[in-house]
Amino acid sequence: MQYERAQLLGLVEKGLRTQPITLLLGPRQCGKTTLARYYENRPDTHWFDLENYVHRGRLEDNPMGTLSPLRGRVILDEIQRLPELFTLLRVLADRPELPARFLLLGSASPSLVRQASETLAGRVFRIEMSGFIGSEVGHQHQARLWLRGGFPKPFLAASDADSMKLRRDFINDFLQRDLAMLAESRLSPQQLRRLLLVLANGNGQTTNASAVGRDIGVDFKTVQRYIDILEGAYVLRTIPPFFVNVAKRVRKAPKLYFRDTGILHALLGLETAEQVQTSGRMGFSWESFCLEHLIHESGVAGEDCFHYSVQSGAEIDLVLRSGGSAFGFEFKHGAVPVISKSMRVAADDLQLRRVFVLYPGPDTFPLDEVGRFTAVAWRDLASIRTRII
Repeated sequence: MQYERAQLLGLVEKGLRTQPITLLLGPRQCGKTTLARYYENRPDTHWFDLENYVHRGRLEDNPMGTLSPLRGRVILDEIQRLPELFTLLRVLADRPELPARFLLLGSASPSLVRQASETLAGRVFRIEMSGFIGSEVGHQHQARLWLRGGFPKPFLAASDADSMKLRRDFINDFLQRDLAMLAESRLSPQQLRRLLLVLANGNGQTTNASAVGRDIGVDFKTVQRYIDILEGAYVLRTIPPFFVNVAKRVRKAPKLYFRDTGILHALLGLETAEQVQTSGRMGFSWESFCLEHLIHESGVAGEDCFHYSVQSGAEIDLVLRSGGSAFGFEFKHGAVPVISKSMRVAADDLQLRRVFVLYPGPDTFPLDEVGRFTAVAWRDLASIRTRII
């Protein structure tokens, strides 16, 4: 089954109209190439797959002679395989007549973002892509999307067992090829797998790099380097603490979340929905699921997201800065959301304008008389965009 990803395609169209270069980023196998194939059969589109040795050879041997005569759209897939093209792309992007617009697809390479930012500054429209989200596949598939994650092949697999096999294969490929290459790793495959397992068991919690290092036999600097690489490869998302002038001891460590809950569940060995919901990691898995879908459904910027927790007990899962105000989010899997004392204290500490409790039920409704606290159904995540203005 094919799903239209209209919101993403609209962003690509906007990028191609407004900038000479559009950079579509995301984890491997999230559907970037499939999305770009919308343009493949158009007469004004030229496609280069840099994992195809023929295409790559043409661009290595004579990049200027290959690219400069082209008109229309030029798609360069797996651009991280040939980073030396960025300098040439800057020259081509600065031609006054703009005979061609470039769509670059890239994955699993933290250096790609850095090189694009440094070399192509002011010339790039950047889009960050994930796997499927609810508005693309239908919110009635919430349970399957949570269990299997959003990568198209595991999501569409014929059974949960087939999906698990695909996700485990993805993890093995990532460990053996991408992670070792990105980190220029001296760690053994066993240590790399152990690192992912330790991080998976700590998903949604503050992470102590020294403690993780002791578990796998490396120092904290090595752990932190790998966390940075995993974040740059779109496997992890780091949520820093929110600091305000309150007379309380705020926990200063960041929280780490796996962006795709299907990958998280594969690492934890959770194959079925029942196994997820009866595991001790269920609440943190739901947090990961809601956080990532909130960002992609509502257009929230990841860099505006924080967590807040103090040693006296008050905490809130997510603090979002928007339009000069702060908003709070709690992610609860219970059937009937309630306002906890911790939520009230955190809302007052941070002077939160509104607090939203995201839960899996069907209805969105106020939790108090003044409308400061609202229960939001997971299927209504896109409505957050209009609630934080």
